[in-house]
Amino acid sequence: MASKSHLLLLITISTLLISTVTCRILTTTTSADLVSDGVQNEHNSILRLNSFVSAEEACEQTYGFLPCTNTALGNLFLILVYGYLMFLAATYLSSGSELLLEILGPGLVGGLLLPSLGALPDAMLILVSGLSGSVEVAQEQVSVGMGLLAGSTVMLITVIWGTCINVGKCDIENSVAIDNQDTKGFNLVGSGVSTDIWTSYSAMIMAVSVLPFIVVQFPQIMHSDSGRHLSVLLGLIVSVSLLIAYCVYQVVQPKLQKRRLAFAKHKHVRSRILKYLTSRALGGLVDDQGKPNNDVLLKLFTSIDSDGDQRLSHSELRALVLGMRLHEINLKEDDAVNKVMKDFDTSENNEIDFEEFIAGIANWIEEAKASRIKAQMADPDTLKYIHDYYEETKKEHDLLGEDAGEDDEEEGVDDPRGTSIKAVLFLLIGTFIAAAFADPLVDAVGGFSAATSIPSFFISFIALPLATNSSEAVSAIIFATRKKQRSASLTFSELYGAVTMNNILCLSVFLALVYARGLTWDFSSEVLVILIVCVVMGVFGSLRTTFPLWTSFIAFALYPFSLVLVYVLDYVFGWS
Repeated sequence: MASKSHLLLLITISTLLISTVTCRILTTTTSADLVSDGVQNEHNSILRLNSFVSAEEACEQTYGFLPCTNTALGNLFLILVYGYLMFLAATYLSSGSELLLEILGPGLVGGLLLPSLGALPDAMLILVSGLSGSVEVAQEQVSVGMGLLAGSTVMLITVIWGTCINVGKCDIENSVAIDNQDTKGFNLVGSGVSTDIWTSYSAMIMAVSVLPFIVVQFPQIMHSDSGRHLSVLLGLIVSVSLLIAYCVYQVVQPKLQKRRLAFAKHKHVRSRILKYLTSRALGGLVDDQGKPNNDVLLKLFTSIDSDGDQRLSHSELRALVLGMRLHEINLKEDDAVNKVMKDFDTSENNEIDFEEFIAGIANWIEEAKASRIKAQMADPDTLKYIHDYYEETKKEHDLLGEDAGEDDEEEGVDDPRGTSIKAVLFLLIGTFIAAAFADPLVDAVGGFSAATSIPSFFISFIALPLATNSSEAVSAIIFATRKKQRSASLTFSELYGAVTMNNILCLSVFLALVYARGLTWDFSSEVLVILIVCVVMGVFGSLRTTFPLWTSFIAFALYPFSLVLVYVLDYVFGWS
């Protein structure tokens, strides 16, 4: 949350900025370049223009008043100042988004607005990098935008991803990380994090989001100079289409998750009751032919039918499900009773007779048999496949994640009106800062590149993502320290989502600039880096839900690999 200390720091930075503005100074040194004040004496006072700014070396002030410099240290200072302001913009946008989410809930806000706002600082920098000056100037500065795009993507999915594994690690038992249990220390295999299945889907979507890069890069892949402008247009269309599809998915995903979770809970109730009845049965639930064992089921039915009326009521079923620890799946006993009644009560009279009981158990047993892998070769032992069915449904429920819990209870907003105003103000302030200081930051990066002969791509690749994505990174890392599957799932989903928005929203802005201004697309090595990192981490994240500690080092290694690869391809092999 943005605090009052930010305002004080802003005032301090503004003072420092003003103090760096080039001005005239008084001197008594004689020189041919001096301007006399008309007094002829030995110790005449002379007014002299600042010697370190000549007509040839004068820099252009952004907006006509912001400070500028041609020195490396001066531009480095400006990068730090403007970078902090962009970080401040990202913080305000993040804070405003969170407040808005509390009021309006997920839906359109979480699916459309928040991902767009998260990518706004990056999009602003990319936009101004391609709008600056003439086409020639824009062509030079657009590499800053590409550096930011590639750097943000690579940093989030490598350095931040790996850090979240390390700070969120828990003990791994039976291929699942145990919440809040971290006793194995730095164990490469025995400790790590687990996520839900929806996080795997997010990783898969992230891998697919690189498709526009492939489309726009197709002429270079075919070693053809023709059709480059058309490929940029096609890439833009694909990128915008994916952006729309992704936003729609984010809007409907919570509903899909709730439906699948409800169905998983229903299956888990069936498997748990089957396992419970099996443990209470003196004989097997099925006979040698695999049919329900009526004698055994009659004894079970009679033991449940406490009033002896040959019918099972809601209260009798409730007595059955008590003690089954259904709180583990956040399901109340009454809800479980309703699910059982719905499965068994074919006559819809709110009671279950013996024939309905047998038919219902038979259906559940058939479902348990059908769920086995290679059912025809499975062990015919009833206990075995019912146990396997129980473990399978439990795992399915766990993978879907659970939205309930102590730490996750939704609380109403005490002052919706005041909170709404505060949220809008934060969003407006963040947007204004991002829009105002994106251009001078790009200019400072260009000036530092010119003063040091370091390609602007590498400066923007390393430095700018620290400013525009630091609030997201810090938030993700702090959330990962909760050491729970749910917090880990949300953390990595946020990282995958941020990269996805970079690949479609920020790329859409980038491609629109390239197409509208007729710029040349010469970013083969940068695109290759994005493709490698996103596909490797996307496929890796989609194929598994538990990540041992050793997986973090794969992510860490991809960051320096990306820098080295771009350098080798651009400056050794001369790629473009």
